[in-house]
Amino acid sequence: MQSFYRKKTQIQFITYNMAKSKEVTVEEKLRALYDLQLIDSRIDEIKSVRGELPLEVEDLQDEVIGLNKRLVNLDEEVAVLKKEISDKKLAIDDANNLVKKYTEQQKKVRNNREFNSISKETEFQELEIELAEKRIKEHRAKIEQKNEVIEGTKANLARKEELLKHKAAELNDIMSDTQKEENVLVSKSKEYAELIDDNLLTAYNRIRTNVKNGLAVVSIERGASGGSFFTIPPQRQVEISSRKKIITDEYSGRILVDGALAEEEREKIEKLLK
Repeated sequence: MQSFYRKKTQIQFITYNMAKSKEVTVEEKLRALYDLQLIDSRIDEIKSVRGELPLEVEDLQDEVIGLNKRLVNLDEEVAVLKKEISDKKLAIDDANNLVKKYTEQQKKVRNNREFNSISKETEFQELEIELAEKRIKEHRAKIEQKNEVIEGTKANLARKEELLKHKAAELNDIMSDTQKEENVLVSKSKEYAELIDDNLLTAYNRIRTNVKNGLAVVSIERGASGGSFFTIPPQRQVEISSRKKIITDEYSGRILVDGALAEEEREKIEKLLK
């Protein structure tokens, strides 16, 4: 029985040591954080080269779609007006035929009552003709106005399409030069992010969002923080160089690493990306 408990204790001790050996040290966390920062900073550089081009291209595409839709609507409106003009012309022909008919009937009337009744019908048709002709003139004026708008819209569309062509070509050139590298970097960014515990990664992302240039992890350069350039006391620098705990810059909130570690990781990432 004692032998059994002795073996059990030994197994537990070995398991504990194995688990302990797998624990990530603070230095390893700092290296992973700085590696992630180097990769994310390079992604930021690539995006800055593209600048506002992707948004400009997207806006131009939306404008072109909008202008084409407007042309379709204008053409439909012109078609409706032309159809109404055609209907009015048919109505005028019908009214003229009725006037002729009533004129012939007036020659055969037998009394004033019939004559007056036919006269009223004739006057009504003549008014219908006048109204139809007025509507035709109005519709033709509208068509003329819409045709002017169509021509202006077509000219504007041609300018936008030409500009879109140039902007898209410019963006494609930049993308062809950087897309492959960016894809590799994004993949590496995810890979290195998985090496960092959730709380530390959340802090890293929060700092990146709140500071300029997206620099959440910076090295000490000439005794000052690379992010804020405020001098760091010698004792504080010693603590940072010991790599025993995560230390942040009291002015900017950025995570600090010593210059030696930063140089080692820069060389490592450069070789990795090459």
